[in-house]
Amino acid sequence: MRNDPLSHGLWEKTAPPAPATRPLEGAARSDVAIVGGGYTGLSAALHLAEAGISATLLEAEDVGFGGSGRNVGLVNAGMWVMPDDLPAILGAKHGERLLTLLGDAPSVVFDLAERHGIDCEAVRAGTLHCAVGQAGVRQLEERTRQWAARGAPVRLLDAEETAARIGSRAYAAALLDARAGTIQPLAYARGLASAAIRAGASLHTASRVVRAEADGAGWRLHTDKGSLTAATVIVATNAYTKTPWAELREELVHLPYFNFATPPLSAALRAKILPGLQGAWDTKQILTSFRWDRTGRLVFGSVGALNGTGLAVHRAWAQRAIGRIFPELKGTGFEAGWYGQIGMTNDHLPRFHRLADNVIGFSGYNGRGIGPGTVFGQTLAKFVTGGIAEADLPLPVTEVAAQSFRSAREGFYRFGAEAAHLARTLV
Repeated sequence: MRNDPLSHGLWEKTAPPAPATRPLEGAARSDVAIVGGGYTGLSAALHLAEAGISATLLEAEDVGFGGSGRNVGLVNAGMWVMPDDLPAILGAKHGERLLTLLGDAPSVVFDLAERHGIDCEAVRAGTLHCAVGQAGVRQLEERTRQWAARGAPVRLLDAEETAARIGSRAYAAALLDARAGTIQPLAYARGLASAAIRAGASLHTASRVVRAEADGAGWRLHTDKGSLTAATVIVATNAYTKTPWAELREELVHLPYFNFATPPLSAALRAKILPGLQGAWDTKQILTSFRWDRTGRLVFGSVGALNGTGLAVHRAWAQRAIGRIFPELKGTGFEAGWYGQIGMTNDHLPRFHRLADNVIGFSGYNGRGIGPGTVFGQTLAKFVTGGIAEADLPLPVTEVAAQSFRSAREGFYRFGAEAAHLARTLV
């Protein structure tokens, strides 16, 4: 997108075309205005339209332009934090409710893809969280215990089964979560957009909202070429928020994440590496992730930005790291590389905000956008239509709070990851 191969990389190359859309022009009206064409906004548009509510979505760029079109494509359950931490932070009512919603989120994703015929390379084979050293084993033992206590289909694999599942002896154990899987993320976003349009929603791309003003009991959103009046506004811009709700950006620290993709590899390599087609990532703070795409490309990623000196540093690290984990891939090049931004909150949990009267939204997905974005969009549709009350939401209403030293922390994440990868390349 924007003729930038580093924005969406392999996903843009292999995704089905986006549905035909156009910029908003002139004055329009809708029951609900949705700002942002990622998973949350698209899911909200789809579910509102299916409920018979007129919904109009405004996207500043293209469908899936933000994190929804750039991520690894792991459809995981829950958040990064340990399951027991959610009730401890949010209270028992909201914590357990959020765990249930997010635990079931992969099923919602895969069911939507099947029901709407979304060609997004959906593979519901589980994911593998891989332990680095004994500290990683202990972390996964506890994570397995906490999920299993809630009845989740999770299992801790020993070193031998881990090696067989991954095709490498680089890890001491792995947590297999049968709820999870992988998708082609941009294809999923485009598929949701097509489904929403078929259901009756209106989608406008290249329609950045530059100003929002109260209009009687509702709102009028202004773009460069038009305006949209609606009773309710859903803000679904998350890490890519700019105006007019710039305060949301102040609440999120940007964590850059990149991926590289190999050329299609041989059938023999595909039978040895991740033979069960699970997506995988490890327990390191600067983590590594890897998964197959449909045509046998291995997608290999980590923390970092592919701009400035970062492109060469992270590419060299990835080439060395992929050969260390999978010696048979030593010297394998990459045919695509891309990166995006993850929006991190201070406690690694999402937020629900009422930004003004009848202006609402979730944000802060902390690297878990596919499942949460989908079910949060569905939840917003239920809330707007009166299907659930505010007291039934999975998160309490909170005020937007800017994070301290946000810019400095973003620089630390970006350049710290670059320094770490440079050091590991030189050793």
